[in-house]
Amino acid sequence: MATTVVGDVKDLALATVGYQRIVWAERDMPVLRAIRQRFEAEKPLAGLRMSACLHVTAETANLARALQAGGADLVLVASNPLSTQDDVAASLVKDFNIPVYAIKGEDEHSYYRHIAAALQHKPHVTMDDGADLVSAMVFIALNRLDDVHAEVRGWASKLSSAERQSLVGDVVASMEETTTGVIRLRAMEKDGVLKLPVIAVNDAMTKHFFDNRYGTGQSTLDGVIRATDMLIAGSRVVVAGYGWCGKGVAMRAKGMGAHVIVTEVDPIRALEAAMDGFEVMDMATAAPTGDLFITVTGNIHVIRGEHFAAMKDGAMICNSGHFNVELALDQLAAQAASTNKGVREFVDEYVLSNGNRLYVLGEGRLINLAAAHGHPASVMDMSFAAQALATEWALTQKGSLENKVYNVPKAIDQWVSTLKLQTMGIHIDTLTAEQAKYLVSWEMGT
Repeated sequence: MATTVVGDVKDLALATVGYQRIVWAERDMPVLRAIRQRFEAEKPLAGLRMSACLHVTAETANLARALQAGGADLVLVASNPLSTQDDVAASLVKDFNIPVYAIKGEDEHSYYRHIAAALQHKPHVTMDDGADLVSAMVFIALNRLDDVHAEVRGWASKLSSAERQSLVGDVVASMEETTTGVIRLRAMEKDGVLKLPVIAVNDAMTKHFFDNRYGTGQSTLDGVIRATDMLIAGSRVVVAGYGWCGKGVAMRAKGMGAHVIVTEVDPIRALEAAMDGFEVMDMATAAPTGDLFITVTGNIHVIRGEHFAAMKDGAMICNSGHFNVELALDQLAAQAASTNKGVREFVDEYVLSNGNRLYVLGEGRLINLAAAHGHPASVMDMSFAAQALATEWALTQKGSLENKVYNVPKAIDQWVSTLKLQTMGIHIDTLTAEQAKYLVSWEMGT
């Protein structure tokens, strides 16, 4: 297929390898493939402009193919400076004629210039991984241009007030894929500034039960091992946060023989971690003992200066939450007597005044995508199937959705999980008529 689209990728010559990776991932994405085939026939997204701010991976490429098959006019940009697979980005442009603005390792200005490109597409539907796209749109609609990056502000300042309002007013809905993003969007709704309807795809059961738990658990440790070559067995691994991502990381680390310590601020989750067999303590107590620290909280400055100062020589520190703010890296830099960048690929060394060497992996960004390939395609199959179907559902609700955060309809979760089971060759029971009646009745007792 001849390349006729514009974009900003590292090198189109990488497309051959990227195409192979996209096709390989498709083998493990039968649910999304079935959706793409239906979309191809029915064109439910015809005439729709879409802007997606997602991790540009082989799995995401197959979501993009499904949306394109449904008739969408799609622009894809990166949702994290280190999460792009450059060969995949090249293939999407060259082989599938999908405009992509994403380069692994892009600086802040390039990242936000690409965000601006997504906004310039004037989408009817957006997809977000962390709410950077939607938050920029909201700030523009509120005329708070000082709160957006200069690359976005330069474009938005040329818009009239009416054009700024229409930027969000024309959006039917936005799909949000991450816990971090949903937190930001619910905060916008609470403050009365959310200017468009949002579907919390992250909160779909077929997303967070599987993607967050099994996907994050496996891919996080994959990233750590690729970056450091450390032996997990026998190590003391400190997992900050025991949400679904934290559960997955702790489970996988324990399965590899680690002594796992969990830190939490929520008493119920802390209690759950303790009853799951993990040692639970505060970060101040954990800091001197950990060999590897992994943050998965969605919050800011979970590991701070006082924690860095207490860590032992050789401690490894990484983040698997969406934003690198979970680690107070500015505080670490101020504490360090010297800093040695790139002592190993994706590893930076900070030498403290006491001589202790601390190692930050992947610049504190998503370690599973910075140093590895992200979640396995099989688990992303469900997440992206929910994304595609939630988009289709939102279009059927056009005009009736308020500017608030909605859950994914249960019917979508049921359909995705049922088809996933079928593709795995797993058969389950169905309720008998008697059982179905019993579950909705009250007359029958002991």
